Amino acid sequence: MFGYINADRSQLSPEDKRTYQSFYCGLCRELGKQAGVKGQMLLNFDLCFLAILLQSLYEPQLNQEDFRCMIHPAKKKNGFSSEAMEYAAAMDIILSYHSLMDNYADDGSKLSGMAANSLKKDYDRISAKYPRQTAAVEDYINKLTIAEKSGETNIDLVSGYTGEMLGELFNWKQDSWGQTLHCMGYYMGKFIYLIDAYDDIKKDEKRGSYNPLLFMKRESPKEFECFVKINLTSLMTECAKSFERLPIVDNVDILRNIIYSGVWTRYEYLQLKEKRKNNSKENRR
Repeated sequence: MFGYINADRSQLSPEDKRTYQSFYCGLCRELGKQAGVKGQMLLNFDLCFLAILLQSLYEPQLNQEDFRCMIHPAKKKNGFSSEAMEYAAAMDIILSYHSLMDNYADDGSKLSGMAANSLKKDYDRISAKYPRQTAAVEDYINKLTIAEKSGETNIDLVSGYTGEMLGELFNWKQDSWGQTLHCMGYYMGKFIYLIDAYDDIKKDEKRGSYNPLLFMKRESPKEFECFVKINLTSLMTECAKSFERLPIVDNVDILRNIIYSGVWTRYEYLQLKEKRKNNSKENRR
């Protein structure tokens, strides 16, 4: 999974921090209900964002309860549950199953294969309930696999596969807000693919693994960093435009925190890490 769509907790109010944590804990609890402990191991921030977004837009009945967490048993946790939370957890399982299968196919990871196999019954049940979303994820995996095997260098084309897939998952009810949600998911999906490729570029270059950004880096090394920053900014700008069209009141500060600040935390960390590395080299001279 990706894990880039996170909150910038340092910029959240104490109340919003508690609310965000209740969504996160609630999603973990829902994953447990749908797939047991193995499901809870799939918890990630991207799908927590989707849960908050859809809950805030559609406002289905939201329940709140205290419970004991086996990871943090000393103190009671508080979590939300709702139809939107159930949907986000189901999408998490669909994505995670294919991610594990992809790891198994690419690297021969027996651990990933076993984990995917343990999710198969849950995946089949969820895919029967959400055939459109499941088909979108399967199509995304197939297109990405073909692009990797052919060495596709068009980053706009390849990132668009992630965008189309996430757009379908965001479009929960295919109603009057469906097109706006799809557009929001599309640009966020492209952003996720691009920042993930940027995050992995040194590792992929060293291993000789597929990464469409490597072509850009080799062809235009001086413009590479500028290209990445401009494209990431452009994609999140379009995502934010779609978000602002939605009539959301509840949790709007949390959602804006994630869209305008949280999504950049990993990029900023990578920039700081590189700067420190370069400074260290200079000091050794």
